Amino acid sequence: MDNLIALLVAAPLLGAAVLLCGGRRLDRFGHWIGTLLAAVSFVIGAVLFVDMLGKGAEHRALHQYLFSWIPVEGFQADVAFQLDQLSMTFVLLITGVGTLIHIYSIGYMEHDERRRRFFGYLNLFLAAMLLLVLADNYLLLYVGWEGVGLASYLLIGFWQHKPSAATAAKKAFLVNRVGDMGLSIAIMLMFTTFGTFAFGPVLASTGGTSEGKLTAIGLMLLLAACGKSAQVPLQSWLGDAMEGPTPVSALIHAATMVTAGVYLIVRSGAIFNAAPDAQLVVVVVGAVTLLFGAIVGCAKDDIKKALAGSTMSQIGYMILAAGLGPIGYVFAIMHLVTHGFFKAGLFLGAGSVMHGMNDEVDMRKFGGLRTYMPVTFITFGVGYLAIIGFPGLSGFFSKDKIIEAAFAKGGTEGWILGGVALLGAAITAFYMTRVMLLTFFGEKRWQPDAEGHEPHPHESPKSMTIPMIVLAFGSVFAGGFFSIGDRFLNWLEPVTGHSHGDSPVSAATVTAATMVVLVIGVAIAWTMYGRRPVPVVAPRGSLLTRAARRDLLQDDFNHVVLVRGGEHLTRSLVYVDHTLVDGVVNGTAASMGGLSGRLRKLQNGYARTYAVSMFGGTAVVIAATLLMRAV
Repeated sequence: MDNLIALLVAAPLLGAAVLLCGGRRLDRFGHWIGTLLAAVSFVIGAVLFVDMLGKGAEHRALHQYLFSWIPVEGFQADVAFQLDQLSMTFVLLITGVGTLIHIYSIGYMEHDERRRRFFGYLNLFLAAMLLLVLADNYLLLYVGWEGVGLASYLLIGFWQHKPSAATAAKKAFLVNRVGDMGLSIAIMLMFTTFGTFAFGPVLASTGGTSEGKLTAIGLMLLLAACGKSAQVPLQSWLGDAMEGPTPVSALIHAATMVTAGVYLIVRSGAIFNAAPDAQLVVVVVGAVTLLFGAIVGCAKDDIKKALAGSTMSQIGYMILAAGLGPIGYVFAIMHLVTHGFFKAGLFLGAGSVMHGMNDEVDMRKFGGLRTYMPVTFITFGVGYLAIIGFPGLSGFFSKDKIIEAAFAKGGTEGWILGGVALLGAAITAFYMTRVMLLTFFGEKRWQPDAEGHEPHPHESPKSMTIPMIVLAFGSVFAGGFFSIGDRFLNWLEPVTGHSHGDSPVSAATVTAATMVVLVIGVAIAWTMYGRRPVPVVAPRGSLLTRAARRDLLQDDFNHVVLVRGGEHLTRSLVYVDHTLVDGVVNGTAASMGGLSGRLRKLQNGYARTYAVSMFGGTAVVIAATLLMRAV
């Protein structure tokens, strides 16, 4: 069965090659090729999963060696794959949700003349993401990591005729390059410290390594995770990435790209377990981003950007759980999987709304759509209930476990982290209820566009609604299925490890507190948006609201600190280069030029001058010789 692992990557990679190189002759059916090969990868993953279930926990890991990539003395880099319970979880999520998004895209991109190329990019994205989670060493993981960055750049900027889309793609690419530098430095440190970058030897050797080196490696890995998973301080690209087609938003923000950072931290758990300072920074980053994204999501009127803020916040929950160590690794991945279902469903639901509203994204121009789009309303509503943690749905099981794990950290730190997680749950209930009310309830608020065309809301075709229905089922049942008998915990524990911690509060108390803050969040949103008429033009709002609309001034901060700071640094370096470096070089050249100019005066072409100089030199030599003999 291990020979099938490479096919997981090869199938979508073949699709990308065929669709991107096949030319316009494939325009009529290229989307089916891309969807078929994504489904083939999912089927292979399902076959490997069934085979893995038939083995004992200690025999489930599979390895496939393909070839030696860089075989030189003292440096061996192999192209080899590792499929264990952790990577299998990602394989099923990536290929399963990815295939549904491919199917959805058939209808969503039906009238786009570049649809074949779009599906080629989708296949390329799946191949890179699968390579990332299947690699058995950090160097090959880095190849997948960069491939994901390239594919996301192509997908976010797919409609490059829009300046905003082209700018968003460049922004995502550049911000992620900052994180990529962290991963490259971490890999270099691993090689100099351990002599290898293969997962097995690196993670098994942390016990005898100095804490300082492990802390440095951990912080660099965290920097990489912040870039891919849009965590503070590298979160600024995520909202702008909504300029891409909606299926891209679902693919990037639900099951794939933004989860790569969580995978990296959990996969490197042994490093963080041995470096508590780095682990503490992970927790802080997750907690800060959790609140940052939630606050931003509260003020957005663009439905996709509101969901983007939600993604940032939910990934913050996962990073927070991963930073808790063995207490939270399993729950970070569990929430990652359940989030893949309900967030993909929410984004696809948003795309369905846009499809029926002439691509309008301003929720203040929606209202009352539940009667026009019943399937979209029900599936979106299920995703809404799941993400706010409604009892019995997926988010209830996974998010509550993270809150419990935060309290189980113990001491003052545990109370702070648990309180932050509860506050995040309250804000989540508020902003998601706001999205539901503005979009599906109240009176209709849409208006004719500049050309006088009024939207005519309608339900999307089955190619779009069927994937939404499938994801809705996952949003309802996945969390409960994973929790029965600690099924998911027992599945991942052999790879990630697990410890229960000593929580100062019981699970029942956490559940009760979560329900209280959920009701409070929903009630506040209902008071503000359900009981009052919603103005089509947003009011000015408070200072915090205005700041949240501008993403809590993150772009302003980046402009002042990074852009202007970079400009001043560049000007300073140019000055130093001109005055010091070029000054020394030019001064030396000028001195030599002046000296040579003076010396060339001795070469005047007159024989008598040369004879006199020779006579003078001879006289000096004779005089010096006589003087030396006399001494």
